Amino acid sequence: MLNGKNILLGVTGSIAAYKSAALVRELVKRGANVKVVMTPLAKEFITPLTLATLAKNPVLVDFFDPTNGNWNSHVSLGLWADAYLIAPATANTLGKMANGIADNLLLTSYFSARCPVFVAPAMDLDMWAHPATQKNLSTLSAFGNHVIEPAAGELASGLDGKGRMEEPEKIVKYLEDFFAKKQSLKGKKILITAGPTYEKIDPVRFIGNYSSGKMGYALAETCALRGAEVILISGPTNLTVKNAQIQRIDVESAEEMYTQAIKYFPETDAAILSAAVSDYTPKTQANNKLKKKDTDLILELKATKDIAAELGKIKTGKQKLVGFALETDNEEENAAEKLTKKNFDFIVLNSLRDENAGFRFDTNKITIIDKNSNKQSFELKTKNAVAQDIINKLEEIL
Repeated sequence: MLNGKNILLGVTGSIAAYKSAALVRELVKRGANVKVVMTPLAKEFITPLTLATLAKNPVLVDFFDPTNGNWNSHVSLGLWADAYLIAPATANTLGKMANGIADNLLLTSYFSARCPVFVAPAMDLDMWAHPATQKNLSTLSAFGNHVIEPAAGELASGLDGKGRMEEPEKIVKYLEDFFAKKQSLKGKKILITAGPTYEKIDPVRFIGNYSSGKMGYALAETCALRGAEVILISGPTNLTVKNAQIQRIDVESAEEMYTQAIKYFPETDAAILSAAVSDYTPKTQANNKLKKKDTDLILELKATKDIAAELGKIKTGKQKLVGFALETDNEEENAAEKLTKKNFDFIVLNSLRDENAGFRFDTNKITIIDKNSNKQSFELKTKNAVAQDIINKLEEIL
């Protein structure tokens, strides 16, 4: 699973840095391409020469390399990597990662990384148990990072307890399992709707909503990373897709989204309807810009076609259908009613009353309710992390 993967290894200033040599060796043995970035203090525990020899790549420490006059680009490192593993990760580095501090090459590479990030903490047991450390770890998990928890045993301080970095073989196994899971949807085709719809009033005005499309695009990328072929039907948005497994179809109106959804749904294994589709559209659209007058403008609206209800009618027993409910009151009751009415297999509920959740935010807070009335609530997370939770649920029922 690691053959041909680009693994960026970050090494921080911990006594456990001596394990980094074995970690590099295990990764290389499995066919991974390894680059190492170290903090300046990490050099006190293991030499860059040792890791460079094992990785067969120069080790990067500083932003500027005076030996060759080159700048080390944290952006390039972040784009190159399929995974960024920080092992060992000290309490100091974890705190900086959780609080937006980027004062060395390792940290700037972290903030530039577009790939999954894994941290393998290493510290004394009291540092590990400290509320600040646990808070930082919770924050990093909420960001979508993967925490490889330390083992318990004898520590460098002479104390015995939890805090020693996990053994290299187990860390590598964790990465292998992650990449194996990434192919868990291989052979599946998933339809996803995303973003808003614009319902034209005239050539320059429309009825729309605040949806950014971020949730739908995160779902599309997550499905593609797990091996699925994705058909993304997107309303107007400034977002872009990264994975070649995603076929993006741009639409503007609810009618256009309906047409494309009906066209592609029969050939899919599942559909996730995350788009904020307008419920109404103007009965007539002016061909020229409407001029402002002293009198009120009255628009007559008609209902748009119900994409969810139509797909719910035509879905087969082998297909799964996932819906979204954005509510402002009686959230769970309204979501449960929509679940039944639209013939969803499960529905993702979010509330406008939750702070930093919903439209335009990079975070979301959801509750998943399935057709058997099982309910699972999650804390506030990044939309990328929320997408993981939703797709995990989809995998359970596929």
